[in-house]
Amino acid sequence: MNITLPKMKNCSDCPIRYNAVCSKCDEAELSELEEIKYYRTYDAGQTIFFAGDDLEFVGSIVSGVASLTRTMPDGRVQMVGLLLPSDFMGRPNRTTIESDIVAETDVMLCCFRRRPFEKLIESTPHVGQRLLEMTLDELDAAREWMLVLGRKTAREKIASLLSMIAMRTASLQMRKPTEGTEFILPITREAMGNYLGLTIETVSRQMSALKKDGLISFDGKRQIIVPDLEALLAETGDDSDGGFLN
Repeated sequence: MNITLPKMKNCSDCPIRYNAVCSKCDEAELSELEEIKYYRTYDAGQTIFFAGDDLEFVGSIVSGVASLTRTMPDGRVQMVGLLLPSDFMGRPNRTTIESDIVAETDVMLCCFRRRPFEKLIESTPHVGQRLLEMTLDELDAAREWMLVLGRKTAREKIASLLSMIAMRTASLQMRKPTEGTEFILPITREAMGNYLGLTIETVSRQMSALKKDGLISFDGKRQIIVPDLEALLAETGDDSDGGFLN
């Protein structure tokens, strides 16, 4: 593996502590989670789950990015979502996984055995409450993404995707939107096109246009620098500050 396990004494040292499913837990509840927690790492390109696999564990993305994909009967593959740091993977009370989950970058997971986690939800109100909040946020995001795919221009689609990743990165770094941020683009431009319903040529043109307008810059092939998140958000076509973003 190219990624090492975190050097953490306990959950309070976790980089996603205040964004993940455990964010509302008190010390006693964290201790209960510690008893059923373990870490797993995956190399970029490695499949974490295949659709239909038994759901042996659920968990949070500690670092890295994974994709959710569905395969149609004729063999066509569609990316249907991205899992970013602090996102929850898997559904309690379900025995199988519905999508392929693939590590787009090196990924570290904080895993919980599914059955003990289901019992813990019943006895630990803060875990269940936070999981419900995250599920509703995911539902809002899915509805907003329908708007992105159905009504937005190519430029607005690219800006929306970059904003989503940038806002999550800034949130984990506890940075203000006006301070900007930078991140490693977790998927290729071809995958971006697949996710957004655009050709790779269109993705490249729009990325170049955003760079020309000073909204993003590149440091190498995949490092994206966003000097002002609010300026990039203004290009998404949203009236709000990007309500589908956490």
